[in-house]
Amino acid sequence: MSAHQEVKRDERTVAVENASYKWAFTFVTFALLVDMMCRAVFFREAAWDLFALACVPGMVCTMYQARQKILGHGWLWKMTLLGFVAAVVAAVTAAIITVTKVM
Repeated sequence: MSAHQEVKRDERTVAVENASYKWAFTFVTFALLVDMMCRAVFFREAAWDLFALACVPGMVCTMYQARQKILGHGWLWKMTLLGFVAAVVAAVTAAIITVTKVM
């Protein structure tokens, strides 16, 4: 009577797996960004390859979710606003670096 029973997958299992993937993705993304920053500061290297590895998976994930129509209302407006704010921060940072000649 000690037959090996198969473990069934339920909603909780799927939710825990998805949460673990989220934590792993977040960790890898921030590790890549820290590595990119260290390369730029300490070795004076351009790390565009690492930047792509940190950003492209997020874009792919967002586009997949958009195609499956699971994103909330107004997500495109929020992403556009986020892109605009990021561009302003980048421009201000570039201007400060240019004026102070830090790098």
